[in-house]
Amino acid sequence: MLRSTSVAEASVPTKRLPGLRFTPRLVTSLAAAAGIAATVALGNWQLGRAHEKEAMAARLESLGRGPAITLSGTEVKPEDVLWRQVTARGRFEQRYAVFLDNRVREGVAGYHVVMPLAIAGGPRHVLVNRGWVAGTGERGRLPSITTPEGTVEVTGVAVEPSRRFLELSTQVTEGPVWQNLTLERYRQAVPIALQPILIQQQSALDDGLVREWSPPDTGVNTHYAYAFQWFAMALAIAVFYLVTHVRRAA
Repeated sequence: MLRSTSVAEASVPTKRLPGLRFTPRLVTSLAAAAGIAATVALGNWQLGRAHEKEAMAARLESLGRGPAITLSGTEVKPEDVLWRQVTARGRFEQRYAVFLDNRVREGVAGYHVVMPLAIAGGPRHVLVNRGWVAGTGERGRLPSITTPEGTVEVTGVAVEPSRRFLELSTQVTEGPVWQNLTLERYRQAVPIALQPILIQQQSALDDGLVREWSPPDTGVNTHYAYAFQWFAMALAIAVFYLVTHVRRAA
């Protein structure tokens, strides 16, 4: 005769997993809170700087789309014309040309050709970055440049040649090949009166030079990258704090 099995006998005993217990400590809790607050604040500051730089980039783009300002022999104030379209009529002074070295385009080493333009109707010149030309492959031989004769009209964006996008340096220059360009250095080397700006030429001239100008790097992406790092650090502090303060209940 089959023996009946009770429910108690048929059941398999199970082991209940212990729960988790949060055991905060005052010193480490204060340290974690301070670390999270500081890193979040720094992340928000970097985001704020990124938004400021975006607004600046939008303003520069708006200035560049405005009507061109005509330069005369009267000295201008840089803040009145920077990053705006400007136009100047005059003749190029080829004898005072400067070749900015180590300018690479599509993997080809070359130069930016900077030449003063004697503004018509006045004693003042303005420096013009006429564009890029490939090197000859020989350090002692410069490329041949076609320079229009007589009066020309140049249109472009006014920039300040002492900004870091032209790689400031205190290096002494000799000859027509320079590594860097500042107005102060050029004024010391060339005895002519200059407008306190440089024109990045955009108008077309039949000279074989390439004129492709990148917008100024305001560093927006860098600020976003730093913000991400600070927020990631805040998250890491929070995770580490929880991992080290949660214990299995006895």
